[in-house]
Amino acid sequence: MTTTDGPRRTSAPATAPVLGPRALGRATLARQLLLSRAALPVEDAVRRLVGLQAQNTKPPYYSLAARLEGFEPEQLSALMRSRAVARIVSMRSTIHTLTADDALALRPLVQPVVDRELRMFLKRLPGVDGDRLVALARPFLDERPRPLGDLRELLLAEWPDADPQALATVARCALPVLQATPRGLWGESGQVELTGAAAWFGRPEPVLTAKGTQELLDETVLRYLGAFGPASVKDMQTWCGLTRLRTAFERLRPRLLVFRDEQGTELFDLPDAPRPDADTPAPPRFLPEFDNLLLSHADRSRVVPPEYKLRTWCGNYAYCTLLVDGLVAGIWRLEEAKPGAPASLLVEPFAPMGRAWRAEVEEEGARMLGVLSGAGAGEVRFGEFYGTKG
Repeated sequence: MTTTDGPRRTSAPATAPVLGPRALGRATLARQLLLSRAALPVEDAVRRLVGLQAQNTKPPYYSLAARLEGFEPEQLSALMRSRAVARIVSMRSTIHTLTADDALALRPLVQPVVDRELRMFLKRLPGVDGDRLVALARPFLDERPRPLGDLRELLLAEWPDADPQALATVARCALPVLQATPRGLWGESGQVELTGAAAWFGRPEPVLTAKGTQELLDETVLRYLGAFGPASVKDMQTWCGLTRLRTAFERLRPRLLVFRDEQGTELFDLPDAPRPDADTPAPPRFLPEFDNLLLSHADRSRVVPPEYKLRTWCGNYAYCTLLVDGLVAGIWRLEEAKPGAPASLLVEPFAPMGRAWRAEVEEEGARMLGVLSGAGAGEVRFGEFYGTKG
């Protein structure tokens, strides 16, 4: 990315309307389809949300089950089989489930983010010619999906004394490759097999000129605000991993509304985007680990109470999270017994829950069980988290 920082402005004008955390939360929940489920086709939802975090294989299914009316896991799997959507490294240099159009467009846009990982692994490969490595790996991966072991063997034949993991990682970072099915299909297992995105989708890789990059970046800013706004420049940088995005926001300023949060930070938004009243009801929702709702703002207080900001992680492990009244209020996990036996859903709230909310959480949990458990709905159980973990 060659864009540079424009005028630095982190504080909004005093005349800009103030949006508190609750108002910001309701606005983002509305755009994330979490205030009420949407009757959208699955592919349209993936596009509207600008992808689904897919570091693990099940989270995209959990995400859509929380957001879409009538969602069935096979609907997303069918799109993956037809190559309408795919799993590919993109924002934050992590795996996302993206539509084919977004996979081909956003992957080169965030290449500077992926390059950070690439450079780190290149340091472990003294004497390895990166251009030669790419020239070997590209046709090999474009020909058909290849297991990582096969890619390592190809590259070790050229550099037998090199670190095999570093060789494969550099290839994965340097090239726009994706994870081919059956990896990521619901109810199926499969090792990671990589193949070229253009080859998989049957389309040429986009060639981004400076003007094309600017236009794509501006479009992505608008789409980010449509899915996660109102938001600051730093918020979007947290979402995608890119830096120096102030210039893009300044280009778009005439088309945007400007607000400020309670600390005075400047927030941008689309004029016609929903901004519900702060008291709009927000029903309970069960979200997967790494859901983008929790990873796409520098300031997460709109959905994560400050006292709970460290409670959804344990080391490098992230818990599935429960939203109550629009805020993270606990964790949960799906407990699957023997094949064919009903699953159960264990809810561990961070604090005692009133009777009315508990009933709503139990109802929503039973609905999620019906969607996510092929064996049918089992029971929703409540454990105690409070201050005993995290």
